Amino acid sequence: MLKIGELANLANVSQDTLRFYEKHGLMRPSARSEAGYRLYSAQDLQRIRFILSAKEVGFTLKEIEELLALEVTRDEKSCQDVKSLVDEKLATVTQRIHDLQRIKKSLQSLSDACCGGDEPATHCTILEALSDHDAGSSLVGGKHHDLIK
Repeated sequence: MLKIGELANLANVSQDTLRFYEKHGLMRPSARSEAGYRLYSAQDLQRIRFILSAKEVGFTLKEIEELLALEVTRDEKSCQDVKSLVDEKLATVTQRIHDLQRIKKSLQSLSDACCGGDEPATHCTILEALSDHDAGSSLVGGKHHDLIK
């Protein structure tokens, strides 16, 4: 059995990270020593590595919890169950990339329209564009100030 510091070293994370995952229900010690220390097994090391791998590819804590549930019950679940979670995440990431590309395009338009000179910002095209758009509307991807189309 491993103490929390030993597990943290083997997993290359801090003890606080392990406590954080424990607090959020992703990890729990396999046992406690008589002195109350958290004790972890080799299986717990595999679990933390699973969590870190899932986090690295962008899964949220809630999504990691779902993946862990599938991992624990893999005999009862199909590959399609797991693939569905990954495909949902892929769709979310794809949409986010699309949104970021639109934001980038709008920011580039704002930047291109500004002279960037040393004169006072009294008539700054960026500030005007940000001030002049319709209330409740978006500067990204909609019909707004001429600079942001």
